[in-house]
Amino acid sequence: MATRTHDDEQTVSIDGRKLRITRLDKVLYPETGTTKADVLDYFVRIADTMIPHTADRPATRKRWVHGVGTTDQPGQVFFQKNLDASAPHWIASREIQHRDHTNTYPLVNDRATLAWFAQMAALEIHVPQWRFGRTGAHRNPDRFVLDLDPGEGAGLQECAEVARIARSILVDMGLNPMPVTSGSKGIHLYAALDESRDSDAISAVAHELARALEADHPDLIVSDMKKALRGGKVLVDWSQNNASKTTIAPYSLRGRSHPMVAAPRTWEELDDPELRHLDYTEVLERVATMGDPLAGLTAGHFDSLEPTAAHMATFAATPETESRLEKYRSMRNAAKTAEPMGDSPSATPSLDAPTFVIQEHHARRLHYDFRLEHDGVLVSWALPKGVPTDPAKNHLAVQTEDHPLDYGAFEGTIPAGEYGAGDVTIWDSGTYELEKWREGKEVIVTIDGERHGRHRYALIHTGAEPQTWLIHLMEKSGSAPAPKRAASRTAAPAPMLASVADSGQLGMLAHDKDDWAFEMKWDGIRCIATVEDGEVRLTSRNGNDLTVTYPELSELATAVEGDAVLDGEIVALNRKGRPDFGTLQQRMGLTRAAEVEAAREKNPVQLMVFDVLRQGNESLLPMTYDVRRERLQSAVTEKSTIRVPDAFSGDLDAAMATSIELGLEGVMAKRRTSSYTPGRRSRSWIKIKHHHTQEVVIGGWRPGKGARSGLVGSLLLGIPTDEGLRYVGRVGTGFTEKQLEAAAAKMRRLERKSSPFIEVPGADARDAHWVTPSLVGEVEFSEWTATQRLRHPTWRGWRPDKEPDDVTIEQP
Repeated sequence: MATRTHDDEQTVSIDGRKLRITRLDKVLYPETGTTKADVLDYFVRIADTMIPHTADRPATRKRWVHGVGTTDQPGQVFFQKNLDASAPHWIASREIQHRDHTNTYPLVNDRATLAWFAQMAALEIHVPQWRFGRTGAHRNPDRFVLDLDPGEGAGLQECAEVARIARSILVDMGLNPMPVTSGSKGIHLYAALDESRDSDAISAVAHELARALEADHPDLIVSDMKKALRGGKVLVDWSQNNASKTTIAPYSLRGRSHPMVAAPRTWEELDDPELRHLDYTEVLERVATMGDPLAGLTAGHFDSLEPTAAHMATFAATPETESRLEKYRSMRNAAKTAEPMGDSPSATPSLDAPTFVIQEHHARRLHYDFRLEHDGVLVSWALPKGVPTDPAKNHLAVQTEDHPLDYGAFEGTIPAGEYGAGDVTIWDSGTYELEKWREGKEVIVTIDGERHGRHRYALIHTGAEPQTWLIHLMEKSGSAPAPKRAASRTAAPAPMLASVADSGQLGMLAHDKDDWAFEMKWDGIRCIATVEDGEVRLTSRNGNDLTVTYPELSELATAVEGDAVLDGEIVALNRKGRPDFGTLQQRMGLTRAAEVEAAREKNPVQLMVFDVLRQGNESLLPMTYDVRRERLQSAVTEKSTIRVPDAFSGDLDAAMATSIELGLEGVMAKRRTSSYTPGRRSRSWIKIKHHHTQEVVIGGWRPGKGARSGLVGSLLLGIPTDEGLRYVGRVGTGFTEKQLEAAAAKMRRLERKSSPFIEVPGADARDAHWVTPSLVGEVEFSEWTATQRLRHPTWRGWRPDKEPDDVTIEQP
């Protein structure tokens, strides 16, 4: 309700509070034409989501009374702490006594206060990590924050990389970090605290963490704020945990040339090579459709942050880790057993999420070993009766000595006479989310297994002997999803991967043809499809959720009966009805409803389903290809967008001929007796292509000339090796003009000063622009040269479904 007083002034009622508003048409962001009315509308609409992150915290404001100006001529900013004398009487406030003065701060506790901020052109709202209590007392911090700030030559992608590294350590500390793109340059990482520690203690932990990160990654991370040290690196600013410091509030606008927002994000988004900051219109749309990704920060607090030496370890070969492995090593003879001793390159922590492994151990009697990566080692329990499958029945868990991290990949035979003699195989492995770790008392984790899916377990010390525990399967709960997984009772497994055919394998296929089945190789992107409670979730090879991008594939829910997990390939057909990767490129990465619908009408897709991994609660992973194929054909009814392609039995030549006739990429050979091994490259699946194609990592670009002036002339290509990114040539053909414009935009966002390649010929490096090697593309080429360069490469398209680590040489 509004009462107009004169042409540019009106009185409005917001949640029962009366507020005088003036000059709503005043432009506060000249480059976008965003007015005070737009800012007011944003603050009013975002209030319910934002206020939980600002309530009862003293708010410092940055005001742009005359607008933010332009990139070339920034507007004047006023930094304000004290509440204006003319402020409405209903705005909540608290006083803070400084050494020589007292400030009265407003509290952003309601929608009307945010509206008043808009009236005052207070675009940026900064708050500390602590709150006032009911009596006005300063409470201990209820959240922890790291500000990841890129120096010159670094950008948002480098910040995302640091965030992932910091995340694994914070999780091991019992925290659940949540990312926010700041709307300015970098990323903030928040985690909830239980208020048991004061700001000095939390700052000390944050400082140690920043220094540990710098020590482990000196080429990427710096903890010192001196600008001279920050070129090309990311500053981990720990100081904002100080009681006197503030951080831009989540969902606050920024006073930059465009109305960007400090926007809470998901970890899946941080893996996007096109990650960027978001403006206020995008944030409103996100909140309306997905809610608040940062809700967990205020929904409840986690165990206290323990600033112990163990938690602040760098999780590499520290003296503390070495000490924890003394008992393990004293029980083994490295000259006699093949068990790892913790001194290999793989004995380092995962940088994404902590790992677990369950090993089947045929020693004097069969038992299972349950191991969790924690504090630089595998904390281990022996389970004589295996992993519990019924929440009503607990199993004994006997804690054993800590094992080195590389034991998580160990399979083999421990010789007779040695400790634990017998056969060891991996029963399941994957990552886990830490909910609670009370040393020597209680551990609660949710494991996300490659073979047996997602389960929540509690390990509880019985109070008798130190090594005697119980393991309890907990009821399904609403715990947070695993990294790069959509929330679901059934986690999507990573797809099984194929080997590239060599001459020896081709000969084997010809000789033992009855042992193999042959399927067409579809020119699309891999997809794990989960049908659960009548809903479909599509997950890419690298774990990204594709569901909103391909809505027509929701038809899969009507093609299967009950719940199922399927493996297949998403393809787009051209006018000849043949899979066309270029056409599919026009669908990739779209998430906005209007864009998806328009692309869907123009370039519809189909899902070619070729394997079934689960039906209901039954895992089919251990079953043979023939059994799974039979189950697939009975489980899936073909629909307009869902296909179950034929398989050829025992005739590679016929399969290849059919593939050529259909204009396809090639053929997949699959051993009929093979089980399905998620996430692993297997010689039981072999891909045979008609043409040479190669996935590549982009490490730089050279500017175009003539008609391509101002655009990308060619992309510089590499393949990751143990020594680094190896240069394999450049590609400048196969692009449309639109693709070149898009490539230029991608390159600008990833620019860096130094070459990411091990070595580049001078002629190619002369006018090159270097980029962070995070994007994967695919080229077609005639052959490899004697110097291991791609001859006559032609661009096929981007591969957002692949990570740089996925790229290997396909035709050596």
